[in-house]
Amino acid sequence: MADIKIAQLLKAGLHLGHKTSRWNPKMFPYIYMEHYGIHIIDLIQTSQLLKQACDYVKVATEQKKTFLFVGTKPQASAILEEEALRSKSFYVNHRWYGGLLTNWETVKGRISTLNSLEKKEKTIFPTLPKKESAKLRKELSKLKTNLNGIKTMKKIPDVLIVIDQNYELTAVREAIKLNIPIISLLDTNCDPDLIDIPIPGNDDSTRSIRFVLRKLSNSIISGRK
Repeated sequence: MADIKIAQLLKAGLHLGHKTSRWNPKMFPYIYMEHYGIHIIDLIQTSQLLKQACDYVKVATEQKKTFLFVGTKPQASAILEEEALRSKSFYVNHRWYGGLLTNWETVKGRISTLNSLEKKEKTIFPTLPKKESAKLRKELSKLKTNLNGIKTMKKIPDVLIVIDQNYELTAVREAIKLNIPIISLLDTNCDPDLIDIPIPGNDDSTRSIRFVLRKLSNSIISGRK
């Protein structure tokens, strides 16, 4: 079991939910109290569920399963890329490419184009007319932004790790359609019914996002050892 103390969760600010006017009633079981118009999340449950998520990803890693980290909001983007790379996982941290999971064969074609353009960037691009070279560089830049974190992914992932369910609802719906298990950090405005392992906590703070992703990526690394 991952070692997760309540004091650590408190320091990372995971207890701070949204204003009471911005809540999803389905999150009621995970709310400890209301304080000055803000919902306070029950960190005992956060601790238990984060441990459960860490144990799950460790076992899944031992079974050679693959993970896709998804978090495109500004607070999550850089942290998510860092932790995904650290744990040698795949990631999407700028924009969810519609159909990435449900239309995987088409997306594979775009990844192939990305890899091909990267190979040509230093050898072929300089020999082309300026206008044509600029057009290809623009396409390469766009593909890198959207697909760089999955360009070595050979098949759809076995598990999704999501930051901010509402922000990444398209990704969540695609995963549900394909029965891909989802682990997600859920704030008080989310729907826990859509998630296999919910981790109730503040999904707007960089500190809380980093804390949760670090624990999960550590468990993936541990599973590989």
